Amino acid sequence: MTYEEKLSIFKKTGALQEGHFLLSSGLHSKVYFQCALVLQFPEYAYIFCKEIAEYFSNFEFETVISPALGGIIVGQEVARILNKRSIFTERTEGEMNLRRGFSLKEGEKVLICEDVVTTAKSSKEVLSVIEKFGAKAIGLGAIVDRTSTDIDLDFPFYATMKISAETFQPNDCPLCKQNLPIIKPGSRK
Repeated sequence: MTYEEKLSIFKKTGALQEGHFLLSSGLHSKVYFQCALVLQFPEYAYIFCKEIAEYFSNFEFETVISPALGGIIVGQEVARILNKRSIFTERTEGEMNLRRGFSLKEGEKVLICEDVVTTAKSSKEVLSVIEKFGAKAIGLGAIVDRTSTDIDLDFPFYATMKISAETFQPNDCPLCKQNLPIIKPGSRK
């Protein structure tokens, strides 16, 4: 599938939004990718997650792990396609943790899956959980890579789409200077 075809799915489903957004990273942006609006359609979830699964199909790992909430569907679908176990982390008292009886074994190889990566803050929080259990991350797969700088990971990062979407520090945001109302659509408080 071409980049234009993928982008048309985002536009058609309303997942590519314009306005003044407070991202989970704390940055501001004129553009927001609400992947849930794409992932609500299983045929689109399959298209994007199959591409991630194909990229990581020759990697050796046992488990796919995702941050709640946005990454859960991506992780579940990639795991289903590759016949792997799927678990997710959740934020409790401001920190990412495994709950619901999920755990990792010492030395277990794990693939992190996300919907959108902007600064990789959530991915790095998931990585901390993985390392706390003595497991090892082998890669990061995402639907959208909207990073503007290198995210400095010790393993491969693959995204189905790379999109340049300008971000702003809150104290230097032109949208704030225009007094445009800000929307906080992400899951991080």
